[in-house]
Amino acid sequence: MAAPAGFAWFVLLAAAIALPAAAQNYPTRPVRLIVGFAPGGGVDINARMLAPKLSEYLGQQVVVENVPGAGTNIANERVARAAPDGYTLLINTAALAINMALYRDLPFDALRDFAPVSVFSESPNVLVVNAKLAARNVKELVAMARSAPGKLNYSSAGVGTTQHLAAELFKLRTGTFIVHIPYKGTAPSMTALIAGEVDLSFANIPSIQGHLKSGRLRALAATAARRDPQLPDVPTMKEAGVEGVEVVVWYGVLAPSGTPREIVHRLADGIQRATHDTEVRKRMLEQGAAPVGNTPEEFGKLLREEVARWAEVVKVSGARAE
Repeated sequence: MAAPAGFAWFVLLAAAIALPAAAQNYPTRPVRLIVGFAPGGGVDINARMLAPKLSEYLGQQVVVENVPGAGTNIANERVARAAPDGYTLLINTAALAINMALYRDLPFDALRDFAPVSVFSESPNVLVVNAKLAARNVKELVAMARSAPGKLNYSSAGVGTTQHLAAELFKLRTGTFIVHIPYKGTAPSMTALIAGEVDLSFANIPSIQGHLKSGRLRALAATAARRDPQLPDVPTMKEAGVEGVEVVVWYGVLAPSGTPREIVHRLADGIQRATHDTEVRKRMLEQGAAPVGNTPEEFGKLLREEVARWAEVVKVSGARAE
């Protein structure tokens, strides 16, 4: 038997009242922050830097959970399909935008299925080589690659990551053929590079600082408009003679689409507070990252721009998911 019209109206009214109340009381249990990479890489480092401060602000533990694989698509889909209640969040890079063009028939849409919260930090990628490689600078590396197409190879944190696309851009701008060897995360990618399994890689500063200091890796150029204060002796790609390879990695937090705006803004406020924390800023700068802490609206605009930008890069470079 159908419910009386008055009862249906009561249910709708109760739901309308309950939603703001749930948002106002948020959170009442631990929050999961999903990382689409293995532990040890730049995204993981940022997630574990943010989590304790966000926990303090929210009054509930923020637990970092690593879900690597498929170029972050496993993690992306898990969060896209999660309940839009603020208890399952994603931290990712431009890989989320890149995958829209790199993969066919994705079970999620970067713009439709996520609510941008805030970008926590940003960092350039750096072209690094195994210290035993003969090339001492970008010019020598390009000459080496051109003399033996396909002989050199590079590692990345996975198909569709900024490391992957930065390398494809580099190949495109220099007219070289270097073989891509994808790994499940930055840490195994760097391990392979240090072991000499691959010759070079594009990686973010947090993941290479220690290896540069130990002498196991050598930095040739950074994909930023200006030199990074943490690597003052490393030229920009433009200074090294290669135009059009500017790739700044952002680390942003997103919630499932439909998450109440009150919760989204509360999370954004917590991230912004974390970026102003003296200790957090110090740790970021030590690792070559710059704090951001923008608004959901600003992050949303950036995400739309990134989806359009990387669609063009993927098309021009011919990159494909492997």
